[in-house]
Amino acid sequence: MPYVNIKVTRERSGPVTPEQKAELIKGVTDLLVKTLNKNPKTTIVVIDEVDMDNWGIGGLPCEDYRALAAAQQK
Repeated sequence: MPYVNIKVTRERSGPVTPEQKAELIKGVTDLLVKTLNKNPKTTIVVIDEVDMDNWGIGGLPCEDYRALAAAQQK
């Protein structure tokens, strides 16, 4: 019984839509069926939206990391 946990940041521009969540659930389930021959009826997919202040990358809060990356792109 596969269990997949998808974690995404809760963006200030808006949450992941129900349609996007449904697409993620179907896509991940289909991938497990295709790649590992798993039964879709026993595949569990959980999507967690994590507040930006609870997410860090490279030793920085997510928003600081993104700002630094954007500045380096210029």
